[in-house]
Amino acid sequence: MIFEDRAEAGYVLATKLRKYANRSDVVILALPRGGVPVGYAVAQELNAPLDIFAVRKLGVPGYEELAMGAIASGGVRVLNEVALEQIDISADAIDRVARREQAELERREHLYRGDRPPMNLRDQIVILIDDGLATGSTMRAAVRALRALQPARIVVAVPVGPRSSCAELMEEADEVVCAAMPEPFHGVGLWYRNFQQTTDDEVRGLLDRASKFVHRHAA
Repeated sequence: MIFEDRAEAGYVLATKLRKYANRSDVVILALPRGGVPVGYAVAQELNAPLDIFAVRKLGVPGYEELAMGAIASGGVRVLNEVALEQIDISADAIDRVARREQAELERREHLYRGDRPPMNLRDQIVILIDDGLATGSTMRAAVRALRALQPARIVVAVPVGPRSSCAELMEEADEVVCAAMPEPFHGVGLWYRNFQQTTDDEVRGLLDRASKFVHRHAA
Protein backbone atom coordinates (compact mmCIF):
# COMPACT_ATOMS: atom_id res chain seq x y z
CA MET A 1 0.00 0.00 0.00
CA ILE A 2 1.38 3.41 -1.03
CA PHE A 3 -0.50 6.51 0.12
CA GLU A 4 -0.92 9.53 -2.10
CA ASP A 5 -0.31 11.90 0.81
CA ARG A 6 -0.92 12.24 4.57
CA ALA A 7 -4.58 13.12 4.08
CA GLU A 8 -5.29 9.93 2.15
CA ALA A 9 -3.32 7.98 4.76
CA GLY A 10 -5.58 9.46 7.44
CA TYR A 11 -8.74 8.42 5.63
CA VAL A 12 -7.41 4.88 5.24
CA LEU A 13 -6.38 4.80 8.90
CA ALA A 14 -9.84 5.98 9.93
CA THR A 15 -11.39 2.87 8.37
CA LYS A 16 -9.47 0.83 10.97
CA LEU A 17 -10.86 2.98 13.80
CA ARG A 18 -14.58 2.93 13.00
CA LYS A 19 -15.55 1.62 16.43
CA TYR A 20 -14.46 4.98 17.88
CA ALA A 21 -16.68 7.12 15.62
CA ASN A 22 -19.28 9.54 16.99
CA ARG A 23 -18.33 9.02 20.64
CA SER A 24 -18.23 11.85 23.16
CA ASP A 25 -15.29 10.30 25.04
CA VAL A 26 -12.84 10.11 22.09
CA VAL A 27 -10.08 12.65 21.43
CA ILE A 28 -7.61 12.64 18.52
CA LEU A 29 -4.09 13.79 19.41
CA ALA A 30 -1.56 14.24 16.60
CA LEU A 31 2.21 14.51 16.91
CA PRO A 32 3.29 17.68 15.09
CA ARG A 33 4.04 18.31 12.44
CA GLY A 34 3.56 15.34 10.12
CA GLY A 35 0.93 13.66 12.25
CA VAL A 36 -1.46 16.60 12.04
CA PRO A 37 -2.75 16.13 8.45
CA VAL A 38 -3.25 12.43 9.22
CA GLY A 39 -4.99 13.25 12.49
CA TYR A 40 -7.21 15.85 10.82
CA ALA A 41 -8.53 13.29 8.33
CA VAL A 42 -9.14 10.77 11.13
CA ALA A 43 -10.91 13.41 13.25
CA GLN A 44 -13.17 14.29 10.31
CA GLU A 45 -14.08 10.68 9.67
CA LEU A 46 -14.65 9.79 13.33
CA ASN A 47 -16.37 13.09 14.16
CA ALA A 48 -13.95 13.69 17.04
CA PRO A 49 -12.02 16.71 18.35
CA LEU A 50 -8.40 17.18 17.27
CA ASP A 51 -5.46 18.60 19.20
CA ILE A 52 -1.69 18.31 19.13
CA PHE A 53 0.49 16.43 21.60
CA ALA A 54 3.99 17.85 21.42
CA VAL A 55 6.96 15.78 22.60
CA ARG A 56 10.57 16.90 23.09
CA LYS A 57 13.43 14.52 23.73
CA LEU A 58 15.75 15.29 26.66
CA GLY A 59 19.21 14.64 25.25
CA VAL A 60 22.27 13.97 27.41
CA PRO A 61 24.50 17.10 27.35
CA GLY A 62 27.29 16.49 24.87
CA TYR A 63 25.56 13.36 23.58
CA GLU A 64 22.23 14.84 22.54
CA GLU A 65 21.30 11.86 20.39
CA LEU A 66 21.11 9.77 23.58
CA ALA A 67 17.70 10.29 25.18
CA MET A 68 17.60 10.42 28.97
CA GLY A 69 13.90 11.19 28.89
CA ALA A 70 11.23 13.31 27.28
CA ILE A 71 8.77 16.08 28.05
CA ALA A 72 5.35 16.51 26.52
CA SER A 73 2.25 18.66 26.40
CA GLY A 74 0.61 19.17 29.77
CA GLY A 75 3.84 19.70 31.72
CA VAL A 76 4.70 15.99 31.70
CA ARG A 77 8.26 14.76 32.20
CA VAL A 78 9.31 11.13 31.76
CA LEU A 79 12.86 10.02 32.59
CA ASN A 80 14.65 6.98 31.17
CA GLU A 81 15.90 5.43 34.40
CA VAL A 82 17.90 2.76 32.54
CA ALA A 83 19.84 5.43 30.61
CA LEU A 84 20.35 7.55 33.73
CA GLU A 85 21.90 4.62 35.59
CA GLN A 86 24.60 4.45 32.91
CA ILE A 87 25.60 8.13 32.87
CA ASP A 88 26.92 10.54 35.47
CA ILE A 89 24.58 13.52 35.41
CA SER A 90 23.22 15.66 38.21
CA ALA A 91 19.59 16.49 38.87
CA ASP A 92 20.43 20.15 38.21
CA ALA A 93 21.83 19.29 34.77
CA ILE A 94 18.68 17.33 33.94
CA ASP A 95 16.56 20.29 35.06
CA ARG A 96 18.54 22.67 32.84
CA VAL A 97 17.96 20.50 29.77
CA ALA A 98 14.29 20.10 30.67
CA ARG A 99 13.81 23.87 31.08
CA ARG A 100 15.37 24.56 27.70
CA GLU A 101 13.26 21.94 25.95
CA GLN A 102 10.15 23.05 27.84
CA ALA A 103 10.61 26.57 26.53
CA GLU A 104 10.84 25.25 22.96
CA LEU A 105 7.83 22.99 23.46
CA GLU A 106 5.75 25.89 24.81
CA ARG A 107 6.87 28.09 21.90
CA ARG A 108 5.68 25.49 19.42
CA GLU A 109 2.43 24.84 21.24
CA HIS A 110 1.62 28.55 21.25
CA LEU A 111 2.59 28.77 17.59
CA TYR A 112 0.25 25.93 16.66
CA ARG A 113 -2.61 26.28 19.14
CA GLY A 114 -2.63 30.03 19.78
CA ASP A 115 -4.77 30.89 22.79
CA ARG A 116 -6.80 27.66 22.71
CA PRO A 117 -6.19 25.70 25.94
CA PRO A 118 -5.19 22.04 25.70
CA MET A 119 -8.00 19.52 26.07
CA ASN A 120 -8.75 17.73 29.33
CA LEU A 121 -7.74 14.13 28.62
CA ARG A 122 -8.66 12.55 31.95
CA ASP A 123 -10.93 9.51 31.47
CA GLN A 124 -10.97 10.04 27.68
CA ILE A 125 -10.10 7.53 24.98
CA VAL A 126 -7.10 9.13 23.31
CA ILE A 127 -6.11 8.13 19.77
CA LEU A 128 -2.49 9.16 19.36
CA ILE A 129 -1.52 9.65 15.72
CA ASP A 130 1.62 10.17 13.66
CA ASP A 131 2.29 9.80 9.93
CA GLY A 132 4.26 6.61 10.52
CA LEU A 133 6.58 4.69 12.81
CA ALA A 134 10.25 3.99 12.30
CA THR A 135 11.92 2.96 15.57
CA GLY A 136 8.86 4.12 17.51
CA SER A 137 10.94 5.97 20.12
CA THR A 138 9.07 9.29 19.81
CA MET A 139 5.70 7.59 19.99
CA ARG A 140 6.85 5.53 22.98
CA ALA A 141 7.82 8.72 24.81
CA ALA A 142 4.47 10.27 23.90
CA VAL A 143 2.53 7.30 25.29
CA ARG A 144 4.47 7.32 28.56
CA ALA A 145 3.94 11.06 28.94
CA LEU A 146 0.26 10.76 28.09
CA ARG A 147 -0.26 8.18 30.86
CA ALA A 148 0.44 10.91 33.42
CA LEU A 149 -2.66 12.78 32.21
CA GLN A 150 -4.84 9.79 33.17
CA PRO A 151 -6.76 8.98 29.98
CA ALA A 152 -9.07 5.97 30.11
CA ARG A 153 -7.38 4.33 27.11
CA ILE A 154 -4.50 5.10 24.76
CA VAL A 155 -4.75 3.94 21.16
CA VAL A 156 -1.65 4.42 18.99
CA ALA A 157 -2.66 4.70 15.33
CA VAL A 158 -0.39 5.16 12.32
CA PRO A 159 -0.81 4.57 8.58
CA VAL A 160 2.44 2.63 8.23
CA GLY A 161 5.24 1.13 10.29
CA PRO A 162 7.45 -1.95 10.55
CA ARG A 163 5.82 -4.94 12.20
CA SER A 164 8.48 -4.97 14.93
CA SER A 165 7.88 -1.36 16.03
CA CYS A 166 4.12 -1.81 16.00
CA ALA A 167 4.47 -4.93 18.15
CA GLU A 168 6.83 -3.25 20.63
CA LEU A 169 4.38 -0.39 21.18
CA MET A 170 1.79 -2.90 22.38
CA GLU A 171 3.83 -2.99 25.60
CA GLU A 172 3.14 0.74 26.11
CA ALA A 173 -0.29 1.47 24.61
CA ASP A 174 -3.64 -0.19 25.25
CA GLU A 175 -4.13 -0.73 21.52
CA VAL A 176 -1.94 -0.25 18.44
CA VAL A 177 -3.40 0.16 14.95
CA CYS A 178 -0.94 0.07 12.06
CA ALA A 179 -2.86 0.25 8.77
CA ALA A 180 0.07 -1.18 6.80
CA MET A 181 3.16 -3.10 7.97
CA PRO A 182 5.22 -3.65 4.81
CA GLU A 183 8.35 -5.79 4.84
CA PRO A 184 11.04 -4.80 4.13
CA PHE A 185 10.19 -1.39 5.57
CA HIS A 186 13.23 0.91 4.98
CA GLY A 187 11.50 4.18 5.95
CA VAL A 188 8.18 5.99 6.39
CA GLY A 189 8.59 8.32 3.41
CA LEU A 190 8.87 5.44 0.92
CA TRP A 191 5.20 4.62 1.47
CA TYR A 192 3.95 8.06 0.41
CA ARG A 193 3.96 9.51 -3.09
CA ASN A 194 3.92 13.00 -1.56
CA PHE A 195 5.89 13.18 1.69
CA GLN A 196 6.77 16.87 1.66
CA GLN A 197 7.41 18.38 5.07
CA THR A 198 4.28 19.68 6.79
CA THR A 199 4.64 23.41 7.46
CA ASP A 200 3.77 25.34 10.62
CA ASP A 201 1.09 27.21 8.67
CA GLU A 202 -0.52 23.92 7.61
CA VAL A 203 -0.59 22.73 11.23
CA ARG A 204 -2.19 25.97 12.42
CA GLY A 205 -4.73 25.92 9.59
CA LEU A 206 -5.81 22.33 10.19
CA LEU A 207 -6.17 22.83 13.95
CA ASP A 208 -8.24 25.96 13.34
CA ARG A 209 -10.51 24.17 10.85
CA ALA A 210 -10.89 21.20 13.21
CA SER A 211 -11.89 23.43 16.13
CA LYS A 212 -14.65 25.03 14.04
CA PHE A 213 -15.87 21.64 12.82
CA VAL A 214 -16.18 20.29 16.36
CA HIS A 215 -17.87 23.51 17.50
CA ARG A 216 -20.49 23.18 14.74
CA HIS A 217 -21.07 19.55 15.68
CA ALA A 218 -21.44 20.40 19.38
CA ALA A 219 -23.96 23.10 18.55
